[in-house]
Amino acid sequence: LSRLLASSSAPSIRLFEGGYGVSRREWRLVGLVAVYGAMSPSELAERAHLERPRVSRVLTGLVQRGLLARVGLPNDRRRARVEITPAGRQLYEEVFPQLARLHARLLSTLTPQQLAEFDQMLDLLTEAAEALARTSQVTLKAARHLGGRKRGSS
Repeated sequence: LSRLLASSSAPSIRLFEGGYGVSRREWRLVGLVAVYGAMSPSELAERAHLERPRVSRVLTGLVQRGLLARVGLPNDRRRARVEITPAGRQLYEEVFPQLARLHARLLSTLTPQQLAEFDQMLDLLTEAAEALARTSQVTLKAARHLGGRKRGSS
């Protein structure tokens, strides 16, 4: 799956990074807001499968570039929702059809039956991975800056 993702993502990444100056993570957030509409930063992080602090950093850049906007809630100014701006909508409408064509070209190598079976298998694996993540008994957090080990461990 990792090899497929790396190979199939390369043309897409070249398109939105090279052609539009938007990173993969930025594109993901713009796309989610374009498709699902305004939402809280927490909901956006959940939908993007990213940690909230990371989403917050990316959001700050997207807001500065005018692609997304943080709009305070009228009844609670401490909370906000994320909305797509006209510039963000234009970006989405320009890039998405190009990405859809790339993905359709890749998927055209499968027959309709193979595609249906592949989709079903991906659903099963995703459900199993999510269940594993929910029930995982690992209690240590990786210290990424130390190569994944906690200080002092052997």
